[in-house]
Formats: sequence, structure tokens, C-alpha cells
Amino acid sequence: MTGAGGATGTTRPIRAGDDIPVDVSRVPAREAAQHELSDPKYHEHDPNLLQRGIDRFWEWVGDLLDGAAGSAPGGPLGLVVIALCLTGLGAALWWRLGTPRRTVFQGRSVLGDGTRSAEEHRAAAEEHAAAHRWSQAVQERMRALVRSLEDRTVLDPRPGRTADEAATDAGRLLPGHAGPLRAAARVFDDVTYGGRTADEAAYARLRALDQDLVEAAPLLSPGPARGTAR
Repeated sequence: MTGAGGATGTTRPIRAGDDIPVDVSRVPAREAAQHELSDPKYHEHDPNLLQRGIDRFWEWVGDLLDGAAGSAPGGPLGLVVIALCLTGLGAALWWRLGTPRRTVFQGRSVLGDGTRSAEEHRAAAEEHAAAHRWSQAVQERMRALVRSLEDRTVLDPRPGRTADEAATDAGRLLPGHAGPLRAAARVFDDVTYGGRTADEAAYARLRALDQDLVEAAPLLSPGPARGTAR
């Protein structure tokens, strides 16, 4: 069969089920693919926003560690050694300094509910000191000091008085010992409520202060000025 222009060939009708090659340019094809992939059915099992954030965080940590391992002396092994050294240093500081505390020591009586005399507190303090129980020795010596000041009427007996209040009140009448009294109150609070540990030097200072206060004469409050009429 001869067609137009002298070309000879056989023509075949195109059926509906036949595959027809379609020449689509690159940009429309990419847009069509993006539109198809935006269908929610393709994202039913995707991680949620939180999970994606966590995954990105761990990727960042991994990259950071890889970079540190590359720059650390000895590579990954050197990084492990450095990490162990830092961990040991942190543990040593924690053990030496104790747990950080921000407790405000208020409303806690230095004498508690006890009725011991000053001499009984001193005897208990010396017993603890002989056994090197310095924290307990500091506590008992501070209680002896406050009880002694009450017995001498330097301080008026007042239930619930804290160590800091006792030091402040006594310091007004014994100004020469105001500084050591405040220091003694801080040591007592740190040991009793702050989880600190006293040592022999702390007890020795408190013991010397207690002995000095036994002979210290308090200032008398000045009375009203008197004038003579002429």
C-alpha cells in the first residue's frame, strides 16, 4: 500500500489498552512526582515531629563525637581516656565539696527541745571529740555556748532561737566576739542542716570561743541621759 509522498508502509490502529510512550519534560515530571508523593497515604508511618527532632539531635551528637575523636590525641581511644579523666575529676570534686545546697536555715532551734545544762553539753562535746566525731562535737559545743549565755543572762531564754539569731543577739552585747560568733553559727548550720562535715580545727575554734565567752563581760545598755536643772 502506497501512502502520501510515496512512502510505503502498513498502518495499525491504536487500541485503548496499548501503552503509548509520553515524552514529558523534566520540570513537569518533577512537579508531578512531588504532587503524587504529597498524598497523605505515603506518610502514614513517618516519625512525628518530636521523633524527628530527637533523631536530628542524636545525629548532631554523633557528628560532634566523631569530630572530637578525630581531633583528640590518640583518636577514639584518647577521647575515652579524656572522658574518664573528666568523670573522675567531677566525682572527686563532688566528694570533696558535697552536694550543692541552697537551704535557708530558719526557724530551727539551736538547742532543740533539750534541757541539758551548759556543762552537760560541754561534756558531750568532749566525748565526741575524743572519738574524732567532729561534727557532733561542734554541735554540742555550740549548744553549750548558747546555754551558757542564757545562764549568764547575756541572752534571755527563748524557745526556738536559731544559732544565727543567738550569734546576732550575743554579738550586740559582746561586740569583740561578734565575728567569731557569726562564724560559729555558720559552722553549726552547715554541719547540722547543710550536710557538711566538721574537722578538728573547726571544733578547736568553737571550743576556744566558748571558753573566752565564759569570762567576757557584756556591755550594759546605756540608760536615759539625766540632766540637772539649774
